[in-house]
Amino acid sequence: MMKSRTVEIWVGLFVAAGLAALFVLAMQVSNLTLVDDEGYPLTARFDNIAGLKVRAPVTVGGVRIGRVTAIDYDPRTFQAVVTLRIQARFNQLPEDTGASILTSGLLGEKYVGLEPGGAEEVLAPGGSIAITQSSLILEQLIGKFLFSKASEEK
Repeated sequence: MMKSRTVEIWVGLFVAAGLAALFVLAMQVSNLTLVDDEGYPLTARFDNIAGLKVRAPVTVGGVRIGRVTAIDYDPRTFQAVVTLRIQARFNQLPEDTGASILTSGLLGEKYVGLEPGGAEEVLAPGGSIAITQSSLILEQLIGKFLFSKASEEK
């Protein structure tokens, strides 16, 4: 009787540990975390952000240094305004850093890739990244390709 009770407790603990592991895995896959990274905000303006979402990673050289915290639209300039939160330890980004919206992997998840420039001045908290490259849109690329092929045949 006591032996079966002990087995039940161990099985229960094993199941609880498995559920906790699945929860952590789901959080990692969905780019969610329980604690928000402290850091400083930067903004970047893009003509097209096609598919970029809040909580998307911000990387430099493939290393995640922050996340997208907000996406807004500026009706005066007709651009998307993306707010990035950069971890405090990465506070030496040059003023002429460029930002591009890139696609990761086969699933096509979008993220912001930063390319540090060579300026000696650094981006201050709340600063703006002036050099940006919008997201590539597959449909537009295919349309341009087909249009150029059609005009070659004439």
